[in-house]
Amino acid sequence: MGNNMSAASERIIIEGIKEDGNKFRPSDWCERLATTLASFGEDQRLQYCKSAHPCIINGVNCLIIDRELEVRSPESYEFLLAFATENKLKIQEDRREAQEDVELDRRKKRRVLA
Repeated sequence: MGNNMSAASERIIIEGIKEDGNKFRPSDWCERLATTLASFGEDQRLQYCKSAHPCIINGVNCLIIDRELEVRSPESYEFLLAFATENKLKIQEDRREAQEDVELDRRKKRRVLA
C-alpha cells in the first residue's frame, strides 16, 4: 500500500489530509464513515464502534481503526482502507502512547488528542 504500515501496529490513523496536503471535504467524512459501523446503545444514542471511531489529532479530523476489525469484519476493514486510498488520504500507524490522555470535546462529541 506504500503507507509504511507494519503488522505490529495495533491501530491505523486515516487523516483528513490528502497526500497533496489539501484538507479533505466534506469535513464530517470521519463521522460518516464511523457511523456505518456504529450502533444505538441502551440509552438510544449512537455509539461508535471501538474498532473505528472519529478523532481530532492536532486539529485534523481523523478516523482511528483498530486492526482487530480486519479479523472481526474484513469487509468493513477493506472498505475503510479502500475509501482512504481512493481519496488519497494519508494513512499511517498510530504511534501515540497507549496511555495518552484523551479529552472528549463535549461540543462535537469527539475525542480530541494532542
